[in-house]
Amino acid sequence: QVQLVESGGGLVQAGGSLRLSCAASGFPLESENVGWFRQAPGKEREGVACISYWPGLEDYAAHLKGRFTISKDLSKKTVYLQMNDLKPEDTAVYYCAGGALQCDLRGHAYQYWGQGTQVTVSS
Repeated sequence: QVQLVESGGGLVQAGGSLRLSCAASGFPLESENVGWFRQAPGKEREGVACISYWPGLEDYAAHLKGRFTISKDLSKKTVYLQMNDLKPEDTAVYYCAGGALQCDLRGHAYQYWGQGTQVTVSS
């Protein structure tokens, strides 16, 4: 059974940083493409970043590149999203997803989803 579990969300002041984790089980992370998405209240889900299983190519939403970094640790079966210089508009529930055919910022490309972790950035 595939399970993706996000953690690391919380309340942070503008300008601060958070690192989100996505722990994978029943899911061969070494051969899977993983994405991070977010959804703010009243807004559509948005692709944030993705990383391919080989050779670990990364892609980012253009307006987030430079502040957000995706990475993975196969030994820990975990994908991370490092978020720096956070802004109030980054407030959202953040989800990780897997099972896409390639690194993809479109949500419909993914089969498996975690339950999400809330990130709130205060001004």
